[in-house]
Amino acid sequence: MTTSQAPGRSTARRALDTPRSFVAWGLAHGLQCALIHRGARRGDLISRMVVDPALREDPFPAYEELRARGPVSANEVISASVDHAVCNEVLRSDAFGTAGGQGELPRPLQWLHHKVIDPEALGPVDPPSMLAVDPPLHTRYRKQVARAFTARKVGRLGDRVADVATELLDAIADRADDELDLVEDYAAQLPVTVIADLLGVPADDRGRLLQLGNEAAVTLDPGLSWGQYRRAETALRELHTWFAGHVERITADPGDDLISQLARLDGPDRLDRTELHQVGLLVLAAGFETTVNLIGNAVVLLDRHPDQLRWLLDHPEGWPNAVDEVLRHQSPVQLTMRVALRETEVAGRPYQPGHGILLYLGGANRDPAVFDDPATFDVTRANADQHVAFSAGVHYCLGASLARLEAAVALRALYERFPDLRLSGTPQPRRTRVLRGFEHLPVRVGAAVR
Repeated sequence: MTTSQAPGRSTARRALDTPRSFVAWGLAHGLQCALIHRGARRGDLISRMVVDPALREDPFPAYEELRARGPVSANEVISASVDHAVCNEVLRSDAFGTAGGQGELPRPLQWLHHKVIDPEALGPVDPPSMLAVDPPLHTRYRKQVARAFTARKVGRLGDRVADVATELLDAIADRADDELDLVEDYAAQLPVTVIADLLGVPADDRGRLLQLGNEAAVTLDPGLSWGQYRRAETALRELHTWFAGHVERITADPGDDLISQLARLDGPDRLDRTELHQVGLLVLAAGFETTVNLIGNAVVLLDRHPDQLRWLLDHPEGWPNAVDEVLRHQSPVQLTMRVALRETEVAGRPYQPGHGILLYLGGANRDPAVFDDPATFDVTRANADQHVAFSAGVHYCLGASLARLEAAVALRALYERFPDLRLSGTPQPRRTRVLRGFEHLPVRVGAAVR
């Protein structure tokens, strides 16, 4: 056990938490789950998009069916859109927000959920996570974290990203005759190393944090079963326990990492323990989740489009645009939700406070009103960067520039070293609906080019 790790809670304590956890699950997911399954049995498309495994594997036909119904569709509970203009408008509008991550619940049930949820099991969509709060609180948190993601600081990370890529590719070259899992050996290792450096995470802890982050990521999805919620909650508890030990270690021996900076804040900027946990853990998880999926999605697309790969090998200056095309064509984050904060109107449809709208970013990024031949993967697409894969407005991804940099450097280095890399088996997709990527990518890299 490293100095930043701490023992988990006892079995007895976890057992005592079970009734409280069950109520929290019921309010956050159980009610949703019942409504969604009822809607799916009645044939409602929006509900089916949540529960149908086939639509999890390939949501794009459903996106087009939704698009054919107009800019906004609705069932008895919620609205949904795959329209690029609508998604942009809602994401940028101060009439919509996250409403504490539980905006679809009536206010009394929101209050009850905040009371019963355990602070040691808060997830990425629970306040005070930046994903679940609106201005001015969101502005306060973002201001503190943004200092780590300025253009100058991200630019300086370029050499570190290249060094990490080289180290990982050297290790892969030593096993070039073997079948490798590109996610485990490369796509996950690169971003987790870079974000761990940024947050002062000891090298010995990175593998476990990557595993826990993957287990907790399912909490982004709507309508989790009790079993799914309980497994994710266990991972979240361990993450919080680890983070408490990490902050204690950082406080005793501060450095120039982001957590040291956040822990030293004083006065009105000071973050309390829960705020520090949520902000730090979100930066940690978001710092690798999107990029792991982005790199993996790119490898699968380039394997299926060898002509595009050949063009990139001949035109390496095209890698940044290719990354944007991957973000557009196979968005690592497929959907988000916003809730009306006041009476407003979108696409001619009135919204009352508390009404939610699902924004399918993966569908908006294939809107033919914006992208010609949107189902085609084209690394030379002139307007690939008009995607909304990183959201928009006040919740635009803080780490977008870092994710782009990591992916462009990682992919260029990978294929320049192993231009004959090919899939050697069936990729195993993630079993999540919000996040789109692969858990395992079996590959053979072929001969290395020095």
